[in-house]
Amino acid sequence: MDERVLLRGLFDTAVAAADPAHVVPPHLPAPPPGRTLVLAAGKAAAAMARAVEQNWPGAIEGIAVTRYGHGVECQRIEVVEAGHPLPDAAGQGAASRFLSAAVRLGPDDLLLFLVSGGASALLVGPQPGLSLPDKQAVNRALLEAGAPIAEMNCLRKHLSAIKGGRLAAAAAPARVVTLAISDVPGDDPAVIGSGPTVPDPTTCAEALAIAGQYQVVLPEIARRALEQGGWETVKPGDPRLVRTGYTIVARPSDALAAAAARARALNLNVMNLGDDLQGEACDLGVMHAGLARQHAPGVLISGGEATVTLDAPGGTGGPNLEYLLSLAVALDGAPNVHAIACDTDGIDGSAAAAGATIGPDTLARARAAGMDARAMLAGHDSYEFFRRLEDLVVTGPTWTNVNDFRALLIG
Repeated sequence: MDERVLLRGLFDTAVAAADPAHVVPPHLPAPPPGRTLVLAAGKAAAAMARAVEQNWPGAIEGIAVTRYGHGVECQRIEVVEAGHPLPDAAGQGAASRFLSAAVRLGPDDLLLFLVSGGASALLVGPQPGLSLPDKQAVNRALLEAGAPIAEMNCLRKHLSAIKGGRLAAAAAPARVVTLAISDVPGDDPAVIGSGPTVPDPTTCAEALAIAGQYQVVLPEIARRALEQGGWETVKPGDPRLVRTGYTIVARPSDALAAAAARARALNLNVMNLGDDLQGEACDLGVMHAGLARQHAPGVLISGGEATVTLDAPGGTGGPNLEYLLSLAVALDGAPNVHAIACDTDGIDGSAAAAGATIGPDTLARARAAGMDARAMLAGHDSYEFFRRLEDLVVTGPTWTNVNDFRALLIG
C-alpha cells in the first residue's frame, strides 16, 4: 500500500464532494417574473456562477469576483479576479458594482447571491471615510495576529458598506436567494463571507473590542463610529430582509463524510475528529501526534481552520504546512504514521501549494538535506521545508473551498 497515494485519494474525495458543478444545481430557485441578477463572491465564485449558467432556464446577467487565478470561463456572467487574502482595488471595484446593480432591482426581480470562502477579502467596500489602504491594514493586522475567522469577520463587516446584510438591504424589495459553500467552523451564515445578505447579530461594541484584543490600529473615523454605534450592521428582524432565503449547498462536514466513506470502503477504521477544529496550527500538530501514538490502526480525519500567529518575521507557509511540520516534529519518526493536510481551495495561506504529506522518514530525510525541522518550525518556514523534501501537494485552484482537510493514517 502506498500510504501517500491513499491519503491523497482521501483529500481528492473531500474536494470532489464540494464541487460547485454538483452541489449548486439542485438548489437553484425558480426564475422570477422579472430579471435575474447573479452576484458571486469567493474562491468558488466563478465555478458557482458557471454552474448556474449551465442550469438556468432563462435569461441571467451578473458579476462574479474571485481570487487571482481562480476564474473559469462564463458566457453571461462577468468574472473579475481580485486580491486575497489582502483586498485590492479590483475587489473594491467589484463591491461597488455589486451595490450599484442591487439597488436597481425591483419587486419582480431576483438577486441570486453565490458566496464562498474568501468573499470577505475579495468583496471590499470601505465605509465612507475609510480608504482601501485602511482596510488592507486592518486585514493584515488580523491575519498576522492569528485571529479566528468569526472575530476577523465581525470587525471587517462593521467597516464595510456591503457586508453584514447590507447587500440584501440594498436589493430590497427584490427577492434575494443565497447559495453558500461554507468554509467556517459552525457554518454560520453571518460569518461565511461576512454575511452580505443575512442579518448580523454582532455589534459595533464587539467589533471595537476585537480591534483592541488584537491591537489593530483603527483610523480615527472608524474608532469614533464604532464607539458611537454609527456603523451598525443590518440586524435580525430588519424589514428589508423579509424576502431573503439562504441555503448552504456544501459544508466541511460533507467533505469529511465523503472522505470517511472512501476510507471505510478501503476497510480502514475511521475516527472523525470534527470539522470545526481551530487554534494554533503548531499546537494542533502536537495534539494530533499524541492521538496518533495512542490510536489503533486506522485513519483520523478532521477539518476546521487552524491559524498561525506571526510572532516574528518568518518564512512562507500556511496553517496546513505549519501543522504538518509541527506534527512531524512531535511524532519524531514514530513508525507507521503518515499524514496529509491541505486547504481544500488549493492554496494554503499564501503558499503555492495546497499542503503536504509526511511519513515516518520525514525528519530523517530533512536532516540528510541539511534542514533543522525545529528551527524551521520556529521560523514559520514550513513551505521551504516541504518544498526541499518534494512533499508538497500542488493542485492549483480547486474552484471550491470547504476549509482545511487533515488525515492521519496509522498502520
